Amino acid sequence: MASWSDPGFVERWYPKGMRPGERLAWYAQHFEMVEVNSTFYSVPDARMVERWRANTPDAFTFDVKLHQLLSRHSTPAKLLPPELQRRAETDGKGKVKLTPALEEALIEIFLPSMTILQGAGKLGVLLLQLSPAFSPTKHELNELERLIEMLRDYRLAIEFRNRNWAIGEQLRSTIDFLRRHRVIFVNIDAPAAEHFTIMRSDLDEITNSQLAYLRLHGRNADAYLKGKTVAARFNYDYSDREIVEVAERSKRLAADAREVHVVFNNNNLDYAPRAAARLRAALGQYVAPRPQTPELF
Repeated sequence: MASWSDPGFVERWYPKGMRPGERLAWYAQHFEMVEVNSTFYSVPDARMVERWRANTPDAFTFDVKLHQLLSRHSTPAKLLPPELQRRAETDGKGKVKLTPALEEALIEIFLPSMTILQGAGKLGVLLLQLSPAFSPTKHELNELERLIEMLRDYRLAIEFRNRNWAIGEQLRSTIDFLRRHRVIFVNIDAPAAEHFTIMRSDLDEITNSQLAYLRLHGRNADAYLKGKTVAARFNYDYSDREIVEVAERSKRLAADAREVHVVFNNNNLDYAPRAAARLRAALGQYVAPRPQTPELF
């Protein structure tokens, strides 16, 4: 799933009264991987990452989102590490200007905690979730080459949030660029709408044979485009028939990739953990009975 601590999960999925520090270990009883969302907003403290490592089984995997500034999102200076806040240039609205020097400095601060997971064999990929504003009419993919080079010792996945990177002749250019740099293309399940912020769901592209990535955003177009919160945007409960479709798609990806990561991002209420458990069942994987921990008081 694309988090283990969303409010809906706490309210509807975890045992009542479970302390925050106990949730990851309980989550890891049910799933073998998680996508870390908090790192999109702040650089993780090494002590916290060490707790993640210690609280999960040896075979558990963390996919980690890169900081939103690296993903070309509009970023207020307060979301940078304190030592970078003083160095960052900002525009009239207080948003940080991404410069090569700032990008390098942020990566240098971000990566040390990742070595904890990598050294334990628990780091899957670093996920670059690009802003919809990063479009082929205003940007070129070679703008990402410096970042890709700095992350060469890690598996990097890129999720495009602007549809124009994946249509017409641009699609082949996009895929060729990623293959050349051994970067993983993030395939999407999304609403059936052609708005520029909604990526195509009919692509199963594998640009690095080591790993294929599939993120599921739900299929509620109105919510996706008009939702004011994450829970509102991805408010979708996959049906059993749709879970079977996702299972078949996952199998197709697995035929050409050594490893497949499937991440549910429909993070409203308990939709994501229920969908992930049903997918595991559809794939014939072991699913831990729920709950394994009694209600807590």
